[in-house]
Amino acid sequence: MKKRHESREQAFVLLFEKSVSGEKMEDIIEAAVEARCIEMDPYCEKLTSLAELYLEEIDAVISAHIRGWSLRRLSKVALSILRLAVCEMKFLSAKDVPISVSINEAVELAKVYGNEKDASYINGVLSSVAKSMNEADNA
Repeated sequence: MKKRHESREQAFVLLFEKSVSGEKMEDIIEAAVEARCIEMDPYCEKLTSLAELYLEEIDAVISAHIRGWSLRRLSKVALSILRLAVCEMKFLSAKDVPISVSINEAVELAKVYGNEKDASYINGVLSSVAKSMNEADNA
């Protein structure tokens, strides 16, 4: 079984491919398994399927926290990382994965696949999302 970090990275790559191609996640995963001989991890499968299922809600959450920007202006890398993290934070409900871990993992992905500015921006957006989630839970 893969570590969650590796599962998130694999999920990011698949979500990035979806943002570029617009294909169904099922087709992307099938092609990736066939072409790249990758082994799908259950955590990655769950993340990608939930991200696809709740894509509109995830994008609405992101849009609400990128003040002055639109989803179209974000790089595909940043958007894919934000989608992954918001999905994990909001819809996965893994009790053993604190929100801070989801944010940290997203920042680390941004450092590898994006740049320092992406990492800082993603950290800020996700911190804002986390704050609003905490406020909603305490209301």
